Amino acid sequence: MRELVYYAAVTLDGFIAGPHGEFDAFLVEGDHMDGINARFADTLPTVAAEALGIAQERTMFDTVLMGWNTYAVGGLPSPYRHLRQIVFSRTQHGEAENLEITAEDPVEVVRRLKQEDGRAIWLCGGGALAATLADEIDRLVLKRQPLLFGSGIPLFGDRPYHPERFDAVDTTAYGTGVVVTELVRRPAG
Repeated sequence: MRELVYYAAVTLDGFIAGPHGEFDAFLVEGDHMDGINARFADTLPTVAAEALGIAQERTMFDTVLMGWNTYAVGGLPSPYRHLRQIVFSRTQHGEAENLEITAEDPVEVVRRLKQEDGRAIWLCGGGALAATLADEIDRLVLKRQPLLFGSGIPLFGDRPYHPERFDAVDTTAYGTGVVVTELVRRPAG
């Protein structure tokens, strides 16, 4: 069965973006970038990977899920055209290469995707979609940035109190202060 992986940059105080979707304070230069780009090349926008000469072979992910606001922030009609892109919106429409915009229930879509053959499914964001899909997330890969935003879009939106345990399986700390931690959902029972 395929895994749903929430891979996201997050501040020390738990935000994936500022109050108006700002993300320009996140560190995109430094010693952490080579390691991240090597392991998670599939998560780079296609045009960025092409400009950097980074091959995207879909070895980790072949599908990316986004809420409309996350999709729209990049301003590209098909930001991850090397992947199957599914964008959730009840009001927006559009067409582009390898892009599906759907008003379907995200939980139902993820459950269906998990039954298909393929690589892992990348949950790109945003926080509201992550809150909706929290019970379906199998793995978290968090790029903790050495920043405090004070307010903004939380990693899991307005998810109600419901403790769930994840176990750390890998952590890499970089000189920039960025710490990449990978966690897997603890089995029930």
